[in-house]
Amino acid sequence: VQLQASGGGLVQAGGSLRLSCAASGFTLGQYTIGWFRQYPGKAREGVSCISGNGRGSTYYADSVKGRFTVSRDNSKDTVYLQMNSLKPEDTALYYCARAMYRYGSVAVCRGGLMDSWGQGTQVTVSS
Repeated sequence: VQLQASGGGLVQAGGSLRLSCAASGFTLGQYTIGWFRQYPGKAREGVSCISGNGRGSTYYADSVKGRFTVSRDNSKDTVYLQMNSLKPEDTALYYCARAMYRYGSVAVCRGGLMDSWGQGTQVTVSS
C-alpha cells in the first residue's frame, strides 16, 4: 500500500492549490481516503474525507468548509483536494491517508482510524 501526496507550494492569501494523492497497491475505490494537516509542534488534524463505498460521502472540518473540495477519480487511482480562498492559517504539512476497513464510511476517517499514510506535502500561504 502506498499513498503519495503532491501539489503543495507557496501561494498568496486568497489563492488556490490542488493537492493530489496517488494510490497504489490496493483498490482505491474500496476505501475512504482522508486529508489531514499538521502544524509545527502540533498533532495532525482532519481536514476532509471522501468515502469509498460508492456513495461519495464527504466530510469537511469547519475551518475549511466552503473553501476546500475533496474529490476522487478511481480510474486514475487519485484523490484530490481543491483548496480555494486560502488563508495564512492553512499553512501546514498536508497528508493523505487510507481509512481502515474496506467499504468503511466517512465516520471511520472522521475518527482518525487510518492505517496507511502518505508523505506530506507542504502548503504555505503568505499574507
